[in-house]
Amino acid sequence: MSVILNAKPVVQEIKNQLAEEVSQIQAAGIKPTLGIVRVGDRPDDVYYENSIIKNCQSIGIAVKTYTLALDIDMEAFTNILRQVNEDSSVHGILIFRPLPKQLDENVIKYIIDSNKDIDCMSPLNMAKVFEGDMEGLIPCTPAAVMETLKHYNITLQGANVVIMGRSLVVGKPLSMMLLKENATVTICHSKTKDLQGIAKKADIIVAAMGKAKLVDENYVTENSIVIDVGINDAGDGKICGDVDYEAVVDKVKSITPVPGGIGSITTAILLKHVVIACRRSSNR
Repeated sequence: MSVILNAKPVVQEIKNQLAEEVSQIQAAGIKPTLGIVRVGDRPDDVYYENSIIKNCQSIGIAVKTYTLALDIDMEAFTNILRQVNEDSSVHGILIFRPLPKQLDENVIKYIIDSNKDIDCMSPLNMAKVFEGDMEGLIPCTPAAVMETLKHYNITLQGANVVIMGRSLVVGKPLSMMLLKENATVTICHSKTKDLQGIAKKADIIVAAMGKAKLVDENYVTENSIVIDVGINDAGDGKICGDVDYEAVVDKVKSITPVPGGIGSITTAILLKHVVIACRRSSNR
């Protein structure tokens, strides 16, 4: 019978540790604070913002929100971002993406303070990951994958891991994190030949290609550990992952669900990064 790698115990473990750390920081007269920069009022962004605020409040992290007009120009946006950078009461900054077309992320990523960049938007923070430094503000979704594997005691040393997806958001940084743990990593993508055959040879499959229900029973074996990073519109008002969960769940060793999997842990990692940034700025 497959083991379901649910997010709830992983999230709770992270939050319990963070609540203790936040309490210690507050005892020193410091309030860990997250600054959320949101452009426009997309329903999914508003929902996500409310979820983050609720999670922050549950462990004592304060939140400042900066809600900007959808048609804000580049100059006005960067001026506000610089103000948040310079606000010593804000320890972590989260910019909701994607941004509207008039705002150039390739410029903005160089403006955000790398010491407050909790979602690893800054090239400086990303470069640290590729140098093997995993102690800072690393990409949140790959970090959530690693936390899941760690929590469920899944052996990485010598493991054959196939990552389906080569983005800078997930695939590439995750490969560096796995290599750091002495896994053997294969990165696949949409042009990879015999993707199914490669996936079947893996001990661990990480599905992160952004294609709904791509991974079915033809990609897995009874020994496969499947980590589903995808969040897609299932077409029926619900969300689904990159894995066809119903087709695969009884045919693998273990699997993460969607929802209730990596996405939930990613939010907990954001909170962890706020605390890391706060500790560093206050030398705690």
